[in-house]
Amino acid sequence: MRTPVRALGRSLLLAAALAGGCGRGGAGGGPEEGTSEFRHKAPHGGTMVALGDDFNLELVRDAETGVLSAYILDDDAEDFVRSADSAIAIQATEGGRTHDLILSAVANPATGETVGDSALFQTRADWLRGSDPFAARLARLTVHGSTFTNIRFNVPASEGVRSEWR
Repeated sequence: MRTPVRALGRSLLLAAALAGGCGRGGAGGGPEEGTSEFRHKAPHGGTMVALGDDFNLELVRDAETGVLSAYILDDDAEDFVRSADSAIAIQATEGGRTHDLILSAVANPATGETVGDSALFQTRADWLRGSDPFAARLARLTVHGSTFTNIRFNVPASEGVRSEWR
């Protein structure tokens, strides 16, 4: 026989499980251990990396030119979010080699973005030409007063996985 309390408990557990299926990372804006599915499509077709609960970083690799672009986006991956950082440091490993990348802030007079107030960062490297996947670690990025450090991810990301936190 089902009691009202037992039925209510099961309903609450089911609701919590369904709500948690689109998780965004750790509580309070910090990352959570492990991996989780990303619920928003990358607007530029790149690799999405969650930055806590409120922001995302989309990495887009141009295999022909060797340009790597990083866009800072809001939690829904719909709007750009500017950072005061002038550059982003990423350490990448591909084919057993380690590469240090410095993505510089890109100024855009059409949007009013400047170095030190930009949502777009870019770099170019010959080894980025082609489509070989690589593992990467974002050293540090500050967005609206929140600093994110040592975030590990893969480019391109595995299907259905947004990033790997360690």
